[in-house]
Amino acid sequence: MSAIDDLPPLREVIRRHDLAARKSLGQNFLLDLNLTARIARAAGPLDEVTVVEIGPGPGGLTRALLATGARRVIAIERDERALGALEEIAAHYPGRLDIVSGDAMQFDPRPMLNGERARIVANLPYNIATPLLIGWLCAEPWPPWYEMMVLMFQREVAQRIVARETDDAYGRLAVLSNWRAETQMLFDISPSAFVPPPKVTSSVVRLVPRAHPEPCDRVALEQVAAAAFGQRRKMLRQSLKSLGVDPARLAAAAGIDPARRAETVPLSGFVAMANELSNSRATKNTPEGRDPT
Repeated sequence: MSAIDDLPPLREVIRRHDLAARKSLGQNFLLDLNLTARIARAAGPLDEVTVVEIGPGPGGLTRALLATGARRVIAIERDERALGALEEIAAHYPGRLDIVSGDAMQFDPRPMLNGERARIVANLPYNIATPLLIGWLCAEPWPPWYEMMVLMFQREVAQRIVARETDDAYGRLAVLSNWRAETQMLFDISPSAFVPPPKVTSSVVRLVPRAHPEPCDRVALEQVAAAAFGQRRKMLRQSLKSLGVDPARLAAAAGIDPARRAETVPLSGFVAMANELSNSRATKNTPEGRDPT
């Protein structure tokens, strides 16, 4: 008997369904059911909650979510070999597990949610983890269709998500993540907990969407952050030139010395510069602001 239910041990499930992890799919299976239960608990009480899980594989986290009380789990799995294992879990928890065979990068769960908000809980495949997160953070309209994300990343990526100014990991991802969500690194997971063991430590991060992020055009914010961190060792007066607006004007709007570097600028500074960029472009495109030549 396993730690959370009376389904077969995960190693047996993997062997029976020929589920050797594939590097091409970014697969590293977490087999310690105590750890999967800890991840599930990090998403808070799950009674009456719908959970969206990406890349369940043999279903260790899926089982933990259901055993912890999730009313419903929508599991998106690209690897057809795993579907049989997931069907066994669905039979054990009748009516509570919806299995979607497909690519998470192309999947929109909203039609399956009937207007309710879900929580995203996943041991994300390493090769698509960051693009998935960015897609969720860029969801429109905002607040988004989810009320919380509890996600596992390589520790290096997790540090980039939660970083603040002056942190070595501070960059574009931190600006976007912390503008739209409250972020927190919860705990690390050793490579030895996975099959096969990855070469790096993993970390679990919780992101809770801010109902009212600082008013800002998301695209402009991404552009300012991309320009500033694209040349992170240069001063803002140089790195922001590519935006087509005087960098000194952007820095002044944020009350920032243009001789500073991106890594020292707080989130509020990036928001202020993005707003000034939007305003400058809007003015330039009005009849009064157009160059008469």
